[in-house]
Amino acid sequence: MIRTKPKTTPVAEPDADRPAGSGEEWLGRNRSSKRRLWERLNPLSRKQIRIVAEALALQQTHAQLPEPLRARLSATLQELDRLVTRIRALLVEVARRAPPGP
Repeated sequence: MIRTKPKTTPVAEPDADRPAGSGEEWLGRNRSSKRRLWERLNPLSRKQIRIVAEALALQQTHAQLPEPLRARLSATLQELDRLVTRIRALLVEVARRAPPGP
């Protein structure tokens, strides 16, 4: 016979006549310092931190690849970097030649 666990709903207050969390926790004020720091950063900073974290994770993955695949990926990344540099230079030149806006 397959037994299923009875579904229980979370109770806001435990039976012991005390709140499940402090009043500060209920109001959302008792958060970790890391969480508060993350929330104080502006969205652009958070996006940049996330991109750096993803880049570090990808770099670790890259280091674990077999040598032939790692060499091809490195060559592709260098080519991509060269193209990005060229596009950046072209955009600067276009912005320099464009007439001033109204």
